[in-house]
Amino acid sequence: MIAYIFRRLIAAVVLLFIVSAVTFSIFFLVPKIGGGGPESLASRYVGRSATEETVKLIAERLGFYDPVVVQYGNWVKGIVVGEDYDYGAGVEHCDAPCLGYSFITQQPVWPDLLDRAPVTLSLAVGAAVIWVVAGVSIGVLSALRRGTVFDRSAMGIALAGVSLPIFFTGLISLTFFSYTLDWTARGGSFTPIEDGIGDWAYALILPWITLAFLFSAQYARLTRAGMLETMNEDYIRTARAKGLRERRVVVKHGLRGALTPILTIFGLDVGLLLGGAVLTESTFSLNGLGKYAVDAINNNDIPKVMGVVLFAATFIVIANLIVDLLYAVIDPRVRTS
Repeated sequence: MIAYIFRRLIAAVVLLFIVSAVTFSIFFLVPKIGGGGPESLASRYVGRSATEETVKLIAERLGFYDPVVVQYGNWVKGIVVGEDYDYGAGVEHCDAPCLGYSFITQQPVWPDLLDRAPVTLSLAVGAAVIWVVAGVSIGVLSALRRGTVFDRSAMGIALAGVSLPIFFTGLISLTFFSYTLDWTARGGSFTPIEDGIGDWAYALILPWITLAFLFSAQYARLTRAGMLETMNEDYIRTARAKGLRERRVVVKHGLRGALTPILTIFGLDVGLLLGGAVLTESTFSLNGLGKYAVDAINNNDIPKVMGVVLFAATFIVIANLIVDLLYAVIDPRVRTS
């Protein structure tokens, strides 16, 4: 078990290194291959209204005339130990982990990410709890009652949930529940959890349910398929032959065997949401990481975009590392492989 955990930790560190290299290549190496020079790279750091002299000066100060390998080394060094940015009127120090410095707002990216992260974290965690509980429960019941009215109805609703985009269901929910019935908070509402759990949940209950409706539909279909396959295995018949109660057979033996693919997509889904639920935050006007990335793209603020990309990639790697460790808890065969 210890060796398994150690291998997964080493793999996560290597994967983070690869992610950083790929992220850097997308924003620095690919434009050079496409014919872009140091000035074109610098123009993405100072916005659309900068003069030609300003662009050349920024390109020199950022080291865009250096070889790509040197630029990557300086970028990684900034993440680890911090970096100083000369923006003309002075020198700004970006403390580690320095994920970039915005020359448009003249602020480091990392504090902005920390300021927006609670919104995205609250949205992702609340929705994840709802979609896992609802999706897995409905999937198990549908598998046990295969072919019944409940099964057909649940899978029909699940198909609708997978098909309808979040910006459609979100706007419909806002119009009906918030602006017509006034049951839920309106768009743009967010209360930090430290100001009260009740107000925090009230502000996010509609985004939670709307986002969970999309994901719980997928989990219900996957759980149903996994349960139908698992409940026909020989060890399930053996457990029933031993006289175990049906609930124990379903939960401990059947559901446990069907959870492996659920864990796989759960790690990916939560990692992606923690990196920024772009459509949900834009629909409900929540100032999280997703909306932060959209605003950065509209303003041509590349350091912010790179910061969000690396932040999101790190969350995805960590989420999948946790999933790999949970495999060993759920499936004993992983510990012995």
